[in-house]
Amino acid sequence: MEKHSGDEELVYRNQPLVVIAGRPNVGKSTLFNRLLHKRRVITDPTPGVTRDPVEETVFIKDKPVRFMDTGGFKLTRTLGSMEAVLDDLVVQKTVESLKKADLILLLLDAGEITPEDEEFIGLLRPYWDRIVAAVNKTEGGRFETEALNFHRFGFKELICISAEHGDRIPELTDLIFSKLDFSAVETVEKKVPIKLAIMGKPNTGKSTLCNCLTGSELSIVSDYAGTTRDVVEGAFHFKGKDFLLLDTAGIRRKAKVKENVEYYSVNRAIKTLERADVVLYLMDAAEGLTEQDKKVIKLAHDRGRALVFVLNKWDTQDQDKKTARKAEENIRIMFGHMAYAPILEISAKENTGIKPLLNTVVELYNQLNRKIDTGPLNTALRDWIAAYPPPASRSARFHIRYAVQTKTNPVVFLLFATKPDSVPQSYIAYLKNKMREDLGFTKIPITIEMQASRKKWEDR
Repeated sequence: MEKHSGDEELVYRNQPLVVIAGRPNVGKSTLFNRLLHKRRVITDPTPGVTRDPVEETVFIKDKPVRFMDTGGFKLTRTLGSMEAVLDDLVVQKTVESLKKADLILLLLDAGEITPEDEEFIGLLRPYWDRIVAAVNKTEGGRFETEALNFHRFGFKELICISAEHGDRIPELTDLIFSKLDFSAVETVEKKVPIKLAIMGKPNTGKSTLCNCLTGSELSIVSDYAGTTRDVVEGAFHFKGKDFLLLDTAGIRRKAKVKENVEYYSVNRAIKTLERADVVLYLMDAAEGLTEQDKKVIKLAHDRGRALVFVLNKWDTQDQDKKTARKAEENIRIMFGHMAYAPILEISAKENTGIKPLLNTVVELYNQLNRKIDTGPLNTALRDWIAAYPPPASRSARFHIRYAVQTKTNPVVFLLFATKPDSVPQSYIAYLKNKMREDLGFTKIPITIEMQASRKKWEDR
């Protein structure tokens, strides 16, 4: 009766890693986007926009290269501030990235050489044989004379570019290509990973869960709301399945989105819904849900994305069935139309409840990709109609002729009826519930579309 999709994709192992590094606001993220030919990371004149390292594969002369955009090396600090704590974490992440880089692309600003430049260059001395230096913001040849001052640091390779305008980017990629070893790269076919988006308000533990699942320090974890800005990606493996994890910025009410940077972060998190298969919507177990949560969850529902309500920080709550039941009841009251969506309690910090969570994700993914053959589907449809016939009034009389499943992930069914506009929503809801119960779509949203037809399935 059913089929599961088994799409595969080409992946690359042992591809060389190029880390883009430098002080804040020299154009690292602009260069990263330029190399990718898309807006993968947020760019803004505000220094320190990028915090977590962001990686993506770029092809140079048909060879895969892994590029990483890192947070800026900041020397100045407002001692005692949360921003200073984050700056220290960003620098720590950047230094860790340098150690594993096959090539470091040091990006410099064509203006004045700053103390931050000098300190960062000093920090890079142990990696000197793996550095290519690029002086940015020299579009049209401007500031190239000033850029020559960087030669005094003894760089083996120094090139003037403009990340924003594309000046000398082909020369830069040729230089990068010449410095890399591709002999260890392997191309293999792998199952398309389950794309898992972690969403929710700021400070609900999204980055902690991300690091827990990947077994790494992929995302910076801090009590400071709004730490994550870009969508940070990570991979992990569970029970023979590959996962691609998307850690997103926290979703806040518009009135609280003051910074330009945060505006783009929130919008990017919402756009992540287009890529995700399953959404883990995190809530602080002590706080519950807000009106803003409702809007984002509705977006996921409308796009047909499978969703799990995840009550995080459950270790802070009374560990009894009554507490869990009350929390679940509150969610069901607020989201009565999403009774299908699982609710699970976890503690990302204590690593509890993670295995049941991932088992649920795999179950949802399998349901999203279930394909029902047309013959058995219409046999079931006849049984449903016989058990609960459509309304018999003359004005609203209609006949449902047959049905086909037109799409998986999200799951969409197309019903053909003599008067599709006359089919009441209550009857569509009945058929939708029967599809869930009888066809195995118990925990995901499904969509029913209507189309006019006077032909029966057997006569078409």
